[in-house]
Amino acid sequence: MATLFKFKSLMKKIISLCFCFFLFLNGKSQPQNPLTWVATYKSLSATEGEIIITVKAEKGGLTYSQRPTEAGPIPTSINFTPSKQYRLVGNTEETDAHEEFVKAFDAKIFVFHDKAEFKQKVKLTAKSGFNITIKVEYMTCNDMMCLPPKTTDLTVKVQ
Repeated sequence: MATLFKFKSLMKKIISLCFCFFLFLNGKSQPQNPLTWVATYKSLSATEGEIIITVKAEKGGLTYSQRPTEAGPIPTSINFTPSKQYRLVGNTEETDAHEEFVKAFDAKIFVFHDKAEFKQKVKLTAKSGFNITIKVEYMTCNDMMCLPPKTTDLTVKVQ
C-alpha cells in the first residue's frame, strides 16, 4: 500500500512538472514585442527633409492606424520631441491602412498587416548633424490576443 502511495505521489509531481514546463514554453512562444520600428531621414533639399518611420510585424501580427476609434484599440500616435533645430510641416501621413472587421473589438477598424510607413516632413532651422527623437505609442494584436499599449523611443540623425 505504501508503494502505491509513493507511486501516486511521484506521478503527481511528474505531471505537475510537465504542466509547468509546457506553460513555460507557451509563455516563451508569445513575443513581448512582435513589432520592429525603424526611423530614417531623407533629405529633400538643404532646408527640408522627411522622416520615414517603418514598422514591421511578425507573421499574423497587426497594428492600428492613427485614426481615432471608439471601438477599443488605442490608435498609433507619433510624437516628435520639440526642438529649435526643426519644425514639423503638416501632419504625419500613413500608408496602406485598410478598414476591416476585428473580432476582438467587434468593430471595423483601420489596421496595418505586416508592414506600415509613417512619413513626416520637417523644415530645418539649423545645420544638419543633429538628432530628432520620436516616441511612438501603439497597440498590437494577433488572431489570439492583444498586448497592452506600448511606447517605443526612436532617434533619427538629420544629415
